[in-house]
Amino acid sequence: MKTSTQVVVIGGGVVGASVLYHLTKNGWTDVVLLERTELTAGSTWHSAGGMHTLNGDPNVAKLQQYTIELYREIEQLSGRDCGIHLTGGVMLADTPERMDWLRMAHARGRYLDMQTELISVAEAKELMPLLEPEYFVGAMYDEHEGHVDPSGVTHAYAQCARDNGAQIERNSWARSITRVGDGAAPHWDVEVYDTPSGEPKGTIRCEHVVNAGGLWAREVGRMVGIELPVLAMEHMYLLTEDIPLVAEHNAEHGEVLHCIDFGGEIYMRQEGGGLLLGTYERNGVPWSPDETPWDFGMRLLPPDLDRIGESLDVGFKHFPVFAEAGIKQVVNGPFTFSPDGNPLLGPIRGLPGYWSACAVMAGLSQGGGVGLALANWMTEGDPGFDIWGMDVARFGDFATHGYTNAKVRENYSRRFRIQFPNEELPAARPLQTSPIHDRMVAENAVWGASFGLEGALWFQSPGLEPVEEITFGRSNSWSNVRAESRNVRENVGLIETTGFAKFVFDGPGARAYLDGLFTNTIPKPGRMALAPMVNHTGKLIGDLTVACLGPTPGSADGPMHAGIGGATQNLGDRERFVVFGSGIAQRYYERWFDAHLPADGSVTYVNLGWDTCGLSIAGPNAREVLARLTKTDVSAEAFRFMDFRPIELGMVPVWCGRVTFTGDLGYEFWMPAGYQRAALDLLSDAGADLGMRLFGSQALNALRLDKSFGSWAREYRPIYDPFEAGLDRFVKLDGRDFIGRDALAAIRELGPERRLVTFTVTTGQGAPGTGIAGDEAVDVIGDEPIWHGDAVVGWITSGGYSHHLDQSVAMGYIPAPPAEDPDFFSGDAGFEIEIVGVRRAATPVDGCLWDPAGERMRG
Repeated sequence: MKTSTQVVVIGGGVVGASVLYHLTKNGWTDVVLLERTELTAGSTWHSAGGMHTLNGDPNVAKLQQYTIELYREIEQLSGRDCGIHLTGGVMLADTPERMDWLRMAHARGRYLDMQTELISVAEAKELMPLLEPEYFVGAMYDEHEGHVDPSGVTHAYAQCARDNGAQIERNSWARSITRVGDGAAPHWDVEVYDTPSGEPKGTIRCEHVVNAGGLWAREVGRMVGIELPVLAMEHMYLLTEDIPLVAEHNAEHGEVLHCIDFGGEIYMRQEGGGLLLGTYERNGVPWSPDETPWDFGMRLLPPDLDRIGESLDVGFKHFPVFAEAGIKQVVNGPFTFSPDGNPLLGPIRGLPGYWSACAVMAGLSQGGGVGLALANWMTEGDPGFDIWGMDVARFGDFATHGYTNAKVRENYSRRFRIQFPNEELPAARPLQTSPIHDRMVAENAVWGASFGLEGALWFQSPGLEPVEEITFGRSNSWSNVRAESRNVRENVGLIETTGFAKFVFDGPGARAYLDGLFTNTIPKPGRMALAPMVNHTGKLIGDLTVACLGPTPGSADGPMHAGIGGATQNLGDRERFVVFGSGIAQRYYERWFDAHLPADGSVTYVNLGWDTCGLSIAGPNAREVLARLTKTDVSAEAFRFMDFRPIELGMVPVWCGRVTFTGDLGYEFWMPAGYQRAALDLLSDAGADLGMRLFGSQALNALRLDKSFGSWAREYRPIYDPFEAGLDRFVKLDGRDFIGRDALAAIRELGPERRLVTFTVTTGQGAPGTGIAGDEAVDVIGDEPIWHGDAVVGWITSGGYSHHLDQSVAMGYIPAPPAEDPDFFSGDAGFEIEIVGVRRAATPVDGCLWDPAGERMRG
């Protein structure tokens, strides 16, 4: 065994082997994989081996597509049989809603170049004669469905990696992982034993450690002091004896296709001369929820057919052949899941060189893509794909052991159920609430949760139950959100903004540090600036706002600044900076901040979290509301757009910024949590006769669409650069040096290849319930394809309805149009957006739909 290497990969399942191979493929050949017993031990060896491209997240679907296409390559390179059965597959819909979901999945596949086909029940019956057609309304066919041999695939990855120079150590248990040194040559020491109760084999010194521990990912995380949100669930499938009908099908048509019956919550495929039937039952059971035994390996769990009896009954009814088949074996084995079912991938904040590649429950569908993305990230500094939905940083401290247990059980039970775009799942909620939560409950708020915090989506009418009907169309929230949105444009609205990320930077080097992170010039004291943050390739890390406090004598209310944790302090002659961003990305931001902090301690920062709360008012009467509560001169000349200063709101000390995401005249107020209830009362009372009304995040979304404002994880993601995202006015290249500057200079020189565009969309006029695929009025959700003539040229990032303008709106990326095209911003441009299977006319908007000059926002 080596005593030093560049990378140690811990875990010899399909994911660890894939990471090892892809590292060597990228040129890092001094790498070692440690496997506690034998390759595939844990979950890989007993996997059903299914592979498919279908996924609710198109970015994950793209990686799954890569994985499937990779198998022929590694089979040829390694000489190992991967057991590839590319049979094709049918996904069956038992309700019109599920058929709508399949239409949407099929549409998403268009711009990912996936070869799926919507088919009738009769056509599905021809492809899959074993089904009983009366239980279904339609289906989708995917030629890339199939299955592989999990052991063969794992050993093929391993052989390819060995051929490239990697070393694999079996019977090698990583007993401890220690970070050594913070100076010029920090490294990791991995202590290795032959077994958990055996003899030491030595210590490996390395630059990087990859946690591909699978069932033992928690334990490998605990070795470095972290608790990964991962839980194993028992999963069962059964194998039948040989079935004559299967033999007949093989003789006439070839191998039986893969099949997913969403209504029955089962999947099936051929296995030998019989069939395999698996289920994701609703009363799933966690396995070893606190600690995974080190002596567990290639063992199965006791079967429990009673637990899956309901699903089996449906399976026997939908596929009568099962009712007459003998059961040869019931396989019950554990698989790991994250709270949302996606992998936990990427570097761990505060642990340089420690990487996560775990919770990959669909390892045979996703393992290749996960290995590629992580290897790219490690060797090139960027995954090369949009893996936001898999990034380990999407979870924070709120993802406790109890939270993870509740959400994983919920996710497992819903594996084959529809996730509607407006559906808020109930498990592990409410977890965190702001001080005014009870006030919002009293106002009949309908709640959502983001990064563990409850937030008001919209406000139901008095006397009605605060519940939103789940749908792909317009829900019962539509009229209330319309009233909230229009009130902001006509009077004044009040919204809670606690859920934004909030950081305070301090120290003598703070200005220079931030100037090296952001593409925009750091503002002067008392001012704010929108400031994208990019990586070394020029791709977005975040769209944030930077505000500068001090050194100024303060406002007319006095020189004291509302501070962290309710304290106040006089800044004297130094500056502090407040950085605001998307709440869901705060761990993502922190990881980036930490990686670039100067080692001399000249810069410190703190995440204010939910200890600092927010409220915001917006609308033409917002200035009058504020003027009634403060001595500060809030005239347009004295308190300009993008000013930021400490003031007193009645008795409440706040940071006040003249900006809102609505694009209207407005102000944001930030205060220690203990003051939020008082601030809410003050604002509500001051605005009572001015039309003050609460509004939620759904109305905020509609209002920002009026202004073509993008948002993180929708329009702004790690695969876009600021120029194509329409943020070029916030990129200042001249005379500055920041991360990604050279890459952005090159992009500006060449010009962006694609462009973020706002569209107005012609939708149906029918009432909800008249049929999504027909004339029902329906708006985009996100990820719909954009057509131009007979070609798919782009995709939608988000959309909704502009209630002020009575217009369905969408935002999305298309190839950058020629500057000289006079017809581009016209109804003759020839664009259509496919919404739930129907192509609807769409017209590009030049600028934005409302107040394009920004007179209200700046006035």
